[in-house]
Formats: sequence, structure tokens, C-alpha cells
Amino acid sequence: MTIRNSLRRQIQYACVALCVPVSASALTLPSPYMVSAGPLGQIGVQGVVSGLGFYQDNPQGTVAGTLASKHVGADISNGLVIVQKSSGLVQFTLEAGAYSFPTLASGFTSASQTVNDFGALPVAYVTLAPSKAFSVEIGKLPTLIGAEDGFTFQNLNIERGLLWDVEPIVSRGVQANYSMGPLSASLSWNDGYYSNRYNTVSGDLTWTIDGSNSLEFYASGNLGKAGGSTTNTYGAGNIADGADDSTIYGLIYTYNHGPLTIEPYLQYMRTPAQPGIDLNHGFSNYGGAVLASYSFTPTLSLAGRVEYLGVSGHPGLGQEPYASGITDLPEDSHAWSVTLTPTYQAGDFFLRGELSYVTASCPTGLGFSGATGQGTTQLRGLIETGFFVLNDS
Repeated sequence: MTIRNSLRRQIQYACVALCVPVSASALTLPSPYMVSAGPLGQIGVQGVVSGLGFYQDNPQGTVAGTLASKHVGADISNGLVIVQKSSGLVQFTLEAGAYSFPTLASGFTSASQTVNDFGALPVAYVTLAPSKAFSVEIGKLPTLIGAEDGFTFQNLNIERGLLWDVEPIVSRGVQANYSMGPLSASLSWNDGYYSNRYNTVSGDLTWTIDGSNSLEFYASGNLGKAGGSTTNTYGAGNIADGADDSTIYGLIYTYNHGPLTIEPYLQYMRTPAQPGIDLNHGFSNYGGAVLASYSFTPTLSLAGRVEYLGVSGHPGLGQEPYASGITDLPEDSHAWSVTLTPTYQAGDFFLRGELSYVTASCPTGLGFSGATGQGTTQLRGLIETGFFVLNDS
């Protein structure tokens, strides 16, 4: 298992599902089932089917019957088929199906709601690869930002963390990738938080120091309002709360040797004043996290994550709905989280448990949890189980 590769995960994103893990993952992913597609050549096909059950105190939802309002619930976490052509000048990656993005300090969203945001084809892009060192991708691309990926099976933990919550997930656009020796870089022009406004530039630079150590810097910023609009709820929400006009920077260090993986990272995000949406005072969020995993045996491992996230601002300046929209925390607040995820995997079958706890200090009368939104703690327990299918074993 590796957390990082000398090529940024975008270059071989589907290989997270088809070949080997490229970002933090406690699961060993089998090789794909290869089929001959005539003039298209060899195509890899693989799938993952999994579900999760949860318990939580202080649920955020106010609409009875929704997952977010329940203390106990269950849902699909992955029902995906991944098809990839990874050789030749013209390549492609398609990921289709159902999926969900459980996230700390955020209400549970059902797989059907998530599919409404990104569609039944959440990742789909064509790659032009004239050489091993250079490629260009166009389509629906996973973000370059952050240390955690979108789908649960790609990550150490079932839930994504506090820092992941403020990052984009998928963007539509064009991305160029280049590698030279220990350095690799990616540069993308895209629509940021799936906003349908193609005015965001994001980039990533990774230095593979040696076989066990790497250092990565990423950044994303808005080049100005390009017009356009979207009826997509995820994109519309991130336009309305100011996230799509924000800038974000991060630094990740990865150590991976034998059974031990440690990945600390820092992140800063600035949301400027935007009078057009009645945000008259800008604010920031900033934080750090340490992700780690240790494999006790080929079938049993334990992953953990500790995080801090702070949100600037002052009550009375009208920042609260925007800060909560981006971070799920009010302005002038601070949150800490701890997550433990034991994992058992035997062949294509996996079973994971998870215990997470979030606590925050917030201005009087404000919070992030509970039906009133004034709670400042949340405890969750999760179980996820499933299979990898369509592989060559």
C-alpha cells in the first residue's frame, strides 16, 4: 500500500480502483478484469459494492425520515463500475453507479441525493498521453486539492475529515500532467466546486524524496467571475456561500515504510468579501491533520486521523451562513476531531468499523450539530462492508 505516487493521483486516478492505491487507502485493491475491445484494445473493468450502517448522537437533520435526521441508519456507500483504458495515445476513465460521501461534522446525505449532485457518472474523462511523462485530461476530473479522495473505499477512514469538507470533490475542465525525475506537476483549468463557471486554476507539485518520503504542495484560486450559472445543488450552494470564489493552499508530507504510513498536512482557505452575495466581510478557515495507518497482518490494519479546523470571523458581521455553508462550523469557531478505523480484508471482501468524535468551541448560541444547530459535539459509529468485483482473480 502507498499513500502517494511520484505521479499525482490525477494522472492515474482510476488506478486507485483498478491497479494500486495511489492515495491513503487501507484496502488492497485487486487487479481489474481485462477485456479485449477490438480497435480500442485492452480495457480494464472493475467494481466495488458496499454499504454502511451508522449510529450518531446530535443528528443535524431537521426533516424527519432523512438520513441526516436519524440516530441510526444505513445506506449504499459504493455501487460503482470502473472502466479504464490505460495504454496508448488516447485513453479514458469512466466511473458509474451510486455512491455517498459521509463526512465529519456534516449531516449524512443519501446516495440518491449525492447522485443528483454529480450524476450517475461522477468521474469521466479522456486522456491524451503522447509520452509517459506528459498527458492531458479533459472531462469530469477528481480534484487536485487535499489528502483524501472522494469515495470511501479509496481512503483510510470511512468518513472524510473536517479539512476535506471544505475542498472541491469533482471539477469539470482540462488538466495537464508532467513528470521529470522525482518531480511531478499537474495544472488544471476547471469550474472549481462544480459551479459551471470555468474560472478556476488549480495545481499540484510533488517531490518524491525517496522510496519512503514525499512532499506535496497544492493550490487553487479563482481568476474572476466568468458568468454562468448552475441548477446543480452542490455547485449552486458553493457559489451562494462564497466557496467558489475562494483560494486554497495546502502542504502534505507522506512517510510510507513497511506496514506504517503517516501523512500530516496543513491547509489554508481564504474566502474574500463578495458584496454580490451579501458577504461584506471576508473570512478564512485553516487547519491541520495527521492521517496514519498500521498493518498488523495482511488482513488486519488500523487507521487513525486527528484534525483541527479553525474558522475566523466575528459574530454580528453577517458571516455565519457563509462560514457554516463552507465548513459546517460558524464563524469564530474551532473544532477538533479524532477517528479510528479498524479494517479487515480477505481477498475481495472487506469489513471496516469506525468511531469518530468531533468537538467545537463556538460563539454563544451557535454550533454544528443537533436539530437546532447549536450542538458542539458529535459522536459517530459506523460499519462498512462490501466486495470488489470484476477482477482477474
